[in-house]
Amino acid sequence: MFSPAIFLYLISIVPSLWLLEMHHETQYCSSQFGGLSQNTSRKENFNQTLLSAEHTNRADDLIATVRAFSLYVKGSNKSPFHLAKVFVNNLSTVCEKVWTLGLHQTFLLMLIIGRWLLPIGSGITRDQLSQLLLMFVGTAADILEFTSETLEEENVRNSPALVYSILVIWTWSMLQFPLDLAVQNVVCPVSMTTRGFSIRFFCQYSADLWNIGISIFIQDGPFLVVRLILMTYFEVINQMLVFFAAKNFLVVVLQFYRLVVLALDVRASLRSQREHLKGEHRCPDVPAECGVSPEAWPGSSMEALAIPLQASPVTSDDSHPTP
Repeated sequence: MFSPAIFLYLISIVPSLWLLEMHHETQYCSSQFGGLSQNTSRKENFNQTLLSAEHTNRADDLIATVRAFSLYVKGSNKSPFHLAKVFVNNLSTVCEKVWTLGLHQTFLLMLIIGRWLLPIGSGITRDQLSQLLLMFVGTAADILEFTSETLEEENVRNSPALVYSILVIWTWSMLQFPLDLAVQNVVCPVSMTTRGFSIRFFCQYSADLWNIGISIFIQDGPFLVVRLILMTYFEVINQMLVFFAAKNFLVVVLQFYRLVVLALDVRASLRSQREHLKGEHRCPDVPAECGVSPEAWPGSSMEALAIPLQASPVTSDDSHPTP
């Protein structure tokens, strides 16, 4: 099943995130916050909190601004409209790189919530939708870790080709969200199960094969390749990069293992089906050869199954045998 609404949301947000990431070095990032012109009882605390943000990292700029604004609100008797204006003015001084990361996070959260609120299509049940949403949560966390972990490295930013490659793989991984094929259970008809191995395999385990394909070719496989390139060629090695590379490798190996298990299951099922058909062709007319006693056959008895003896010629008393 394909969701056009999710796809339209992707094509409207992904290009803007591409522009932000490609012009990452030109984004304004300053820890200098604008002061407030009004004198209040808590103004000194507000200014001290703003100045302390200079010594924090970029991820804490937004938190420091909110904390400073809360202190300002406690000591101010201004109108709500004025307080909202002050809050927006101070948010505009937050580092733009922090906003870019916030857009990535909001983008993935809106994908999950939007898919939850969309009407359920005819090809998916509520139980399958809950499985799909749980799958999206894990997928979104892995995608967010991939972008924030790789694009924040200085060696990566110094190579535009590598940045473009990471964004291409990130965009490719987002294409799994409009599709719901990973949770749909397709009922395989009897005419398909009696055919060859490949037809029965793809018909019976279509949802599992879609899950395996997403993991190997869309998410964990490409992520593993990028992380290995970063560690080997660009010599970018840190604890989180090694951990997630090991995680991707383990997932890919387990997916191949599951693929082998499913193939062996289908092969064993076909083998037992052939043996059953051979037994039916051999046993319909000769119950003794099948190991079945005559009493087990319905509507049969010993008299009906007894072989009649050949009648001997009847001779009279006055007849004499011929010499």
